[in-house]
Amino acid sequence: MLEYQAFIPFLKDCFQSEITVPDRTHHDMPNGTLLMMPAWNEEYLGIKLATVHPENKNLGLPSIHATYLLQSAKTGEPLALFDGKALTIKRTAAASALAASFLAKEDATKLLMIGNGALAPELIKAHTTVRPIKEVLIWGRNEENVEQLIQSTDWNNLQVQRAENLQDAIHWADIISCATMSKTPLVEGAWLSPGQHIDLVGSYKPDMREADDAVIQRASIFVDTLLAMKESGDLALPLKNGRMIPQDIQADLKALCIKNQLIRKNNQEITVFKSVGFALEDLAAAAFIFQKTES
Repeated sequence: MLEYQAFIPFLKDCFQSEITVPDRTHHDMPNGTLLMMPAWNEEYLGIKLATVHPENKNLGLPSIHATYLLQSAKTGEPLALFDGKALTIKRTAAASALAASFLAKEDATKLLMIGNGALAPELIKAHTTVRPIKEVLIWGRNEENVEQLIQSTDWNNLQVQRAENLQDAIHWADIISCATMSKTPLVEGAWLSPGQHIDLVGSYKPDMREADDAVIQRASIFVDTLLAMKESGDLALPLKNGRMIPQDIQADLKALCIKNQLIRKNNQEITVFKSVGFALEDLAAAAFIFQKTES
């Protein structure tokens, strides 16, 4: 229903249009957190409700649950209710690929995926839509889980293998996509090669990070939303310790889409795209699917 070949251009159009996106709200509850992410344009109004209950793991339940309600902006009429988690996975991968279409080298053929969760295969598939990826390495702490992911997924003629050594794999890749729950850096600036693009997805809290200070200092930094500077440890910690300043952020995804051209200065420049999630992306995904079902 949501194919990246069609959705990524649709998402770019949405970033180029007028969509109101208030700041997300966080509400602490006795056993968890409630997050609310609204967005609207002239046609649609959408809101994602997400809950995070870390102790659910002790009950054998997912820590995160989410729903997405799409309504008519003109009448308030409910139009569709979506599985918020599934919607989030798809739109997150599409946003990363959209950023890569402006920031990664046009001849990028080698992709490293760090992490083997639900986002990993979607990030790989989305990036192959915007760049001529031929070879993929996947690295995860649990080798068995990585192998299971590789064997259970249809990779559509991609050469996909497990990365045995993270440092070597990082040095090898043209694009590095990282989607983990890590609280300590996995990508080190000393391991990078000129011309790489790094897609940092996993760190969504100030105490989480996937890249060290050296990555941030070596790269040109781009974000999905400027809120990333306070919500992700990948940026919040270097800002706190003086290794970067807010002015080091080159542009957000909306600015990239409005400029609508390859942004990297040359094939030696290292670029980083840091995403924490943006409600515009959820609205775009819900509207895209709803329009397809109505046509």
